[in-house]
Amino acid sequence: MYRSFLSVSGLTLLSRLTGFLRDVMLSGLVGAGMMGDALAVAMRLPNHFRAIFGEGAFNAAYVPTYLRVYEKSDIWAARHFANQIFTLLLIAQIVILALGWMFMPGFVHLMAPGFAADPEKFDLAVRLTRITFPYLFCVTLVTMHSATLNAHGKFAVAAFAPVLLNVVTMAFLAVAFLFPNAAYAAAAGVTASGLAQLALLMFSARRLRLMEKIARPTLSADVRAFFRMFGPAVIGSSGLQIAMFADTIIGSMLNTGGMSSIYYAERLYQLPIGLVGVAAGTVLLPEMSRCFAREDWEGAFTAQNRTLGMTFALTAPFVVAFMVIPDVIVRALFQHGAFQAGDSLATAAVLRAYGSGLVAIVAINALRSGFQAMGDTKTPMLVSLGALAINLLLKILLYKPLGAVGIALATSANAWINLAALAIIGLRRFLFQPDDILKGVTLAAATAAVVLANIALWLQSPFAALGARMGVFGSLIALALFGLVGLVVYGGAMIGGCRALGVTAQQLGLGRLVLKRRGAA
Repeated sequence: MYRSFLSVSGLTLLSRLTGFLRDVMLSGLVGAGMMGDALAVAMRLPNHFRAIFGEGAFNAAYVPTYLRVYEKSDIWAARHFANQIFTLLLIAQIVILALGWMFMPGFVHLMAPGFAADPEKFDLAVRLTRITFPYLFCVTLVTMHSATLNAHGKFAVAAFAPVLLNVVTMAFLAVAFLFPNAAYAAAAGVTASGLAQLALLMFSARRLRLMEKIARPTLSADVRAFFRMFGPAVIGSSGLQIAMFADTIIGSMLNTGGMSSIYYAERLYQLPIGLVGVAAGTVLLPEMSRCFAREDWEGAFTAQNRTLGMTFALTAPFVVAFMVIPDVIVRALFQHGAFQAGDSLATAAVLRAYGSGLVAIVAINALRSGFQAMGDTKTPMLVSLGALAINLLLKILLYKPLGAVGIALATSANAWINLAALAIIGLRRFLFQPDDILKGVTLAAATAAVVLANIALWLQSPFAALGARMGVFGSLIALALFGLVGLVVYGGAMIGGCRALGVTAQQLGLGRLVLKRRGAA
C-alpha cells in the first residue's frame, strides 16, 4: 500500500509542480484583474468536477461495487458491470455538454452572480467557460478509466494524467499571441488537455485489456447498488467542492481582484490536498474495501491508521508554510508582470486562512474511506450537508467584513466540522479505531511543526534579503533554499520525536521498504 501511496503522491507532486509553472505563466500574462476573475470562474468548473468525480463520489461508489462483483463472481462479471456504467456515463455527458452550451449564460450567472454588475466581465466569463466546458466530458470518462485501473492496483497512469492539464495549457499560453488574449489561450489549453488525458487513459486501459465498451445499459442488481451509493457519495465526497462553488458565487460579489486572490491561494493549498489527501483516499479505499470484503478488520484499521499518520506527518510542514510565511511564498511565485505587490498581500492573506483548515481537509478522505469501504455513503453525505450548512452561513456573515479572507476561513471551518463529525461517528460505529502508533506519529508531527514554525519566523527576513540581492529569480531561489532548510529541520525533528515516543519504521509499516532498498543496494 505504501508503494502505491508514494507512487500516487510522487506523480501528484509532478502535477502540482507543473501546475505552479502554469500559474506563474497565468499570473504574468493574465494578472489579477477583470480578465483574471473571468478566467478563474471558467477554470474552476473543470477543477471542481475533477475533484468531485475523480477524487470522490465516483470512486466511492464504483470501486467497492466493482471489487465486490470481482471477488464474488469473476473478471467477466466485473467487466460487464463496468461496460454498463461506462455507457450510462457517456450518454449523460453528451446530454450535459449539449445543455451546457445552450444555457451557458444562465449557468455563469448561477456560478458568479456578482459578474452581472459588469457586463464586460460577465460576457468574457461566458465565452471562456464555453471553451472549457467540453473538458468535463473528457474528464468524466478519464475518471471511469482511472477507477477501473485503480481497482486493479494500477495507479500510476491515472495519477500522471493531470500533468497533461498543466503541460498542454502552458503550451497554449506560449502561443497566446495567436488568440485574442492569454485568457482565451488558457481556456483552449484546458479543453485540449482533456482530450490528451482521455487518449492516454484509453491507451493504458486497452493495453491492460480493461478498456470499457459500449453496452446495452440495464438496471441490474449491481448497477442499482452503484447508484444507491453514488447519489449520497456525490454529496458526501464533494462537500468541500460545493463549499468552493459557494466561494465562486460569493467571491464574484467582491471587488475586482477578489476572485483572483481566491484562485491563486487555492492553487497553492491544493498542492498538499492532492499530494497527500487525494493520494491517501485513492489508495486507501481499495485497500479497505478488500479487507472488509474478506472480514480482515485488523488489516483495514491498520491501513487506515498508517495512512492517517503519514497524512499528518506530510501535511504539517505545509500548514506551517501557509500560516507563517504565506507572503514570502506568494511573492516568490506570482509577483511579476501583471501581478503586483498589492495582489501578493491579498493572496497571502487568503492563503493563511485556507492553511488553518488544511490538516482537516487532507484527513477527511482517510476517515471517509472507512464508511465508503463498507458501502455506507449516506453517513458522509449527512455529515457533509450539516457542515456545509454552517459553512454557507459563515461565508454570508464573513465575506462583507473580511472579504476573500472571510470566505476562506469559512471553508476551513467547514473542513474541521466535517472531520470532527466523521471521527466521532466512526469511533462509535467501530469504523475508525486509532491506535498508539497513530497517536505517537500525530504528537511527533505537531512537535516538529512547532519547531519548524519558530525556525521559519527567525529565518524569513534573512532569506528575503538574500532573494532581493540575487536578481530576477532571487526570490524563487531563496524560497527553494528556505524550503530545503525547513525540510531538514522538520525531518530531523520528526525522526527525533518518533524515536522519543518509541515509534519505529517497522511499526509504521516502512520496514519492508527499507529492507527492499538495502537489498537492491
